[in-house]
Amino acid sequence: MALTTIEQLSLQGKRVFIRVDFNVPLNKAGAVTDDTRIREALPTIRYARQQGAKVLLASHLGRPKGKVDLAFSLKPAAERLATLLETNVPLASDCVGPAAEAAVNKLTAGDVLVLENLRFHAEEEKNEAGFARALAALADVYINDAFGSSHRAHASVVGMVPHCVHKGVGFLMQKEVAALSRLVQSPERPFVAILGGAKVSDKIGLIGSLLTRANTIIIGGAMAYTLLQAQGISTGKSLVEPEKVQEVRTVLAKAKEQRVTILVPQDHVVVAELQPGAVATTTAGPEIASDRLGVDIGPRSIESFRAAVRSARTILWNGPMGVFEIPPFDQGTRALAETVARSTGFSVAGGGDTVAALTQAGLADKVSHVSTGGGASLEFLEAGDLPGLAALRG
Repeated sequence: MALTTIEQLSLQGKRVFIRVDFNVPLNKAGAVTDDTRIREALPTIRYARQQGAKVLLASHLGRPKGKVDLAFSLKPAAERLATLLETNVPLASDCVGPAAEAAVNKLTAGDVLVLENLRFHAEEEKNEAGFARALAALADVYINDAFGSSHRAHASVVGMVPHCVHKGVGFLMQKEVAALSRLVQSPERPFVAILGGAKVSDKIGLIGSLLTRANTIIIGGAMAYTLLQAQGISTGKSLVEPEKVQEVRTVLAKAKEQRVTILVPQDHVVVAELQPGAVATTTAGPEIASDRLGVDIGPRSIESFRAAVRSARTILWNGPMGVFEIPPFDQGTRALAETVARSTGFSVAGGGDTVAALTQAGLADKVSHVSTGGGASLEFLEAGDLPGLAALRG
């Protein structure tokens, strides 16, 4: 069943509850340091205002563990939104109950209200029925525009949806689903997936699902060391998940059967200890000495990976190639970022570290689609759906 979109719903004079993802980073002074997620929600918020809606915005921020903790207040996000919209954006002191109801009742057409952090209530993450009904009671229309939170079966994402007669998705959600669906349903070939990051356990399911769609899968970052160990190659002191070695062997065998090329590093940048200023050397081959640990892919691996990316018509990139946050161990990640940015194919990047690497390199705008959801994009690519989307179809 197709998803209903915000444009298909009547919003005039209605209380429109928009689940947004304002889980933004804050500095010690409590100011927003990266407003990307707030900016991505602007088209949906502006449209609802133009249609004469009374706009209620709901989000979580951080992990306050079901208690009120003002260090996780959405006040900085509301203030940043007010600046971007050039209008007053009050913050309700709660997301349910008398304080929230009173704040909502004050709204007139075109007004915007931010409800306080959903996770100040433990019932949000537990998807508790009474809490979900209380959220739904605030709304005439429900819009999910929080792609980055839609893999969580929480009250504001799943539980309240059946209690809302009028419901749909916002513009950010539409953009995310359209871009990622191209990778799931009909990717133009060759389709090259670049997967990095620390843990193979986070992405083993995705690797398995990509075997039916991708032509080449490039594995870098610390997760590559588990793949190398599964092939009997020594990885020294590098981060390895020994409990995943057998599962990795099964995946590698399937890849061979399905004629999917899996590229792993053939050389490495290694150090004795991971710390800034550590003396780094490059290995001659894939083996890492027992007193060394890998921190980046080596020059031969960079060239091999770049050649595969250059041939691609569709590219997925999730995860850095090394410890990119400690220069000069960012060289592999930056080289891949530049190659992806230069591609004329359709490219999708996701995951916080990947987006950070692209942003640092000034290349984020050269990628066809930068996903706002790390875990959500991985789950969508693996399963083709998310709990938040399934709830809207139900």
